[in-house]
Amino acid sequence: MGEHAREADYVIVGAGAVGMAMADTLVAETSARIVIVDRRARPGGHWNDAYPFVRLHGPSVTYGVNSTPLGSGRIDAAGLNAGLNELASGAEICAYYDRVMHERLLASGRVSWLPLHDVDGHGVATSLVNGQRQRLVARRRWVDATQADTQVPATHGPRFAVAEGVTCLTPTELTLWQRPAAGHVIVGGGKTAMDTALWLLAQGVDPQTITWIRPRETWLLNRANVQPTAPFAHQTLAAIVAELEAARDASSLPDLFDRLEAARLLQRIDPAVQPTMYRCAIVSEAELAQLRRIRNVVRLGHVQAIGADRIVLERGEIATSARHVHVHCSAGGLPRGPVQPVFQGQRIVPQYVRRCSPTFSAAFIAHLEATMDDEHEKNALCEPVVVPQVPLDWLRMHLQTGRNQLRWSQHADVQDWLRRSRLEAYAGLFGQMQGQPDPAWGALQARLKQARGPGFERMAALLRTAVASPSPVNEMAG
Repeated sequence: MGEHAREADYVIVGAGAVGMAMADTLVAETSARIVIVDRRARPGGHWNDAYPFVRLHGPSVTYGVNSTPLGSGRIDAAGLNAGLNELASGAEICAYYDRVMHERLLASGRVSWLPLHDVDGHGVATSLVNGQRQRLVARRRWVDATQADTQVPATHGPRFAVAEGVTCLTPTELTLWQRPAAGHVIVGGGKTAMDTALWLLAQGVDPQTITWIRPRETWLLNRANVQPTAPFAHQTLAAIVAELEAARDASSLPDLFDRLEAARLLQRIDPAVQPTMYRCAIVSEAELAQLRRIRNVVRLGHVQAIGADRIVLERGEIATSARHVHVHCSAGGLPRGPVQPVFQGQRIVPQYVRRCSPTFSAAFIAHLEATMDDEHEKNALCEPVVVPQVPLDWLRMHLQTGRNQLRWSQHADVQDWLRRSRLEAYAGLFGQMQGQPDPAWGALQARLKQARGPGFERMAALLRTAVASPSPVNEMAG
């Protein structure tokens, strides 16, 4: 079958959160023509495959694309997120991206959309519907947003054997299961597993009938501290200050995490078990209280196989039965590709440039592409921030984010963009607060000024010590 060529200034491969944020900013700040291609039928990336009860971990106000608000800006009045900024559901996010694609990007007349297409290494897009091929040509750059694609159970099956007759479901399949179960077995220790546990408890499942296989414990961010809107301005800045003060005063790496936990900046489900994982997962204190109701936690490593009456793990076995429902929540989650330069000649590879901020990072990278010519300078302004896996990455993320922000502060035009950015939110919020005669805000600012330098210096020293002399006591170096 023959192929024809389709040219554009930018070809964006991947219409998930990162690809859409890139496209939105390029449309807003350039006159470029763009082709967006994705193997899925709709924009939104992994959100199209996620389980029905999924919600954002952080506030809707800082998610999505820069031009278009997500949600109504309300404070939740009920539920486990009560009193905090709303969290969009998976369905709301999918509808949002569909609206952005059609009403914002396609309506510009400068964007072409190729859903249900695979792209090979030679730039040939092949339709998954009829096999038609077209060669995509980027006059300026290719944007590879595929590395940001999150793995979910619906698309990435279990990495353990499942015997015939065993009920092993994805979280999506769990919501459709209508047979009584002798008990539920949750396999996985990440946010999908936490969401599944909360969903089961919300359905009235007795926590004593839930077995939770958690190969590793994780540090969790407290959602109350990531609320970048006016009602929470003092609380949000106080959390930033407290992080720096904890680092400044820490005598060791374990002491740092003790201080962060004491200040309710980091949390863990079981206070008696030292976490060896950190993935930027965010929970409210009400959610944490619910998760702690599940006491039958198995810590024998990863599942190797689920049989008719036994579950085989790395360091032992536990009993199960044909009447138990096993829920696979152990997909890889966040992408873990190697850190590399963002700008690579004819190619852009979006990565985090601020900790735990994929959509802001993508929009910021697109802004630099739209407004700067010097590739070396652009890369200097957006050195990648590691996607976290282990607790030590908390330090790595803070330090690289701090270095990036220091560079940003030296560019007036960058600062202006940050203040206007919906996805950044913090700069605009704190800028508004600066002009108000508020003694409490002034006191926080004074503490921030005193803690910033020493805090980052101590973080760097703790990181150097941990990397040079990793010890069994913290398993944190990874």
